[in-house]
Amino acid sequence: MDRLLTSLRLYKIHHLLAWAVLFFGWYYFRHQDYPAGLAWWINLVKVGMLALMVYTTNYLLIPRLLYKKKYVLFGGAFILFVFSCSLLKMRVEEQIMHRPNYFNIWSDFKIRVYDNVIPHFLLVSTGAAFKLLMDYARSQRRLAEVSKEKSEAELNFLKSQINPHLLFNSLNAIYFLIDKQNGAARQSLLQFSDLLRYQLYDCNADTIEIEKEVTYLQDYIKLQRLRRDQQYEIQVNIGEDVGGFRITPLLLIPFIENAFKHISHHTDQRNFVQVELSRNKDLFRFAVENSREHRQASVEPSDSIRSIGSTRPTGSTSTIDGTGLTGGIGLNNVQRRLSLLYPEKHELKIQDNHTTFKVTLDLHLS
Repeated sequence: MDRLLTSLRLYKIHHLLAWAVLFFGWYYFRHQDYPAGLAWWINLVKVGMLALMVYTTNYLLIPRLLYKKKYVLFGGAFILFVFSCSLLKMRVEEQIMHRPNYFNIWSDFKIRVYDNVIPHFLLVSTGAAFKLLMDYARSQRRLAEVSKEKSEAELNFLKSQINPHLLFNSLNAIYFLIDKQNGAARQSLLQFSDLLRYQLYDCNADTIEIEKEVTYLQDYIKLQRLRRDQQYEIQVNIGEDVGGFRITPLLLIPFIENAFKHISHHTDQRNFVQVELSRNKDLFRFAVENSREHRQASVEPSDSIRSIGSTRPTGSTSTIDGTGLTGGIGLNNVQRRLSLLYPEKHELKIQDNHTTFKVTLDLHLS
């Protein structure tokens, strides 16, 4: 988070310096064209209005219209907005100079458009071009990182892969060695086999149907139920709208593993794990909460996501975009996958009050 804030501060200073250079340069070359004492104010209006047009185009019109392929709407909004701002700038200059109708665009249309409107279109278009080039370069870097990460993951998988057929044959043999009366043990082994099959075969694609991911989570939770007695409450709520879209495989399971790993073991208080999946239009929300023991806050971070909560102040709520997390192997893996696969399309919230620990992940599907 500190690195993010530092980057934002540097980014703002960079912009302020650029606009300051433009302001003083404009004043140096054009101050003699205006009445004495008014050049500063007129230049301030010019630069301020230009900045308004550039930032509105770059951070509102382009992301919400152009990047969503609403080309006609973007073109119309861009032309109307720049033209309106040009008219507003001329009206403000008239008020500063106390010359009503001095910049009346209709009295000398060609000259006013040539001197005021066209330069704005050229300057704002130049700023938009820089924005598009920077976004394109950023996307190419991200694609290269994703490709590199995928290649490394595939290489590591090949290095560590055992013969799946041998493994499943072994599980099948163990299944028939278990007494038929022990149905729970047989069912558990089948569930474990399904979990393994999902990881080995179904997760090779970049994305997978959310229904399969949910089934995998449910099978894992069923196995965890066998390890807990009635003293532990395990609740899973899945909304009816959770379906019909794809998600990165194995993205959610580390959070559930973390909840079961650090669930409390109170004898006089409630011990629970609550998992909730919901969807509201293009927003998918995954939340998992578990009770925890206060002494866990002093435990050294392990290779799980528990270290996220332990590094936050008591009762704090952290909003993380996938770039400010630190911790073990599992945590770094989740952080890396979110930042690469869902850039600017996810929000990770951590709530830790030392008696409960909750993780909420929002994914924007569009």
